[in-house]
Amino acid sequence: MTIIPVAGRLVGAALALFMQPALVSAQMMQGQAAGHGMQHHGADGTGHDEVNMPGLQGLNATPEESADLATMFRNFPTIYREVETLPNGIRTVTWSDDAQVMAALGRHVAGMIARVEAGDDPRIFIQSPTLDIFFARPEGLETDIALTDEGIVVTQTSGDPELVEAMHTHAAEVTDMADRGMQAVHEMMMRQAGN
Repeated sequence: MTIIPVAGRLVGAALALFMQPALVSAQMMQGQAAGHGMQHHGADGTGHDEVNMPGLQGLNATPEESADLATMFRNFPTIYREVETLPNGIRTVTWSDDAQVMAALGRHVAGMIARVEAGDDPRIFIQSPTLDIFFARPEGLETDIALTDEGIVVTQTSGDPELVEAMHTHAAEVTDMADRGMQAVHEMMMRQAGN
């Protein structure tokens, strides 16, 4: 098993690894994306723009970050997750059988961990408010990330009960998005709006 550990400020090295799809595809199973077209939807035929996905942009996000999110949402059926809820945090394993999606996943995970450590919120338009506490209290998180034969393994712990609760909530939100794509996001936003 190949393990590339990354902890704390070493996230930049992990990010460089994930920017090399050939390395990722050599370590992960390759497969084909389940090609499905995104379309506009809504009760009246208008609804959300799932072609351009403007909600994946942010006030402080790079075009590359938004493009990686779009890759993941467009290909969510190729993403798999296992979550272990720990008393003081979470351990997740995330992978895709599509090399491009796996590369986007890796960049996203490493990039978000680096952003949290720096308190640098990308303010993605569809972002869950659950993330707010992470950007407000990054010093309360201990994060380890590794690229293994299983996938991207993230273990995140804290002694702060509010951060632990937010980790559990966010892990469930991410799993729902991996399972159902934008439908999960739309439902979450409707709940937040009180609809």
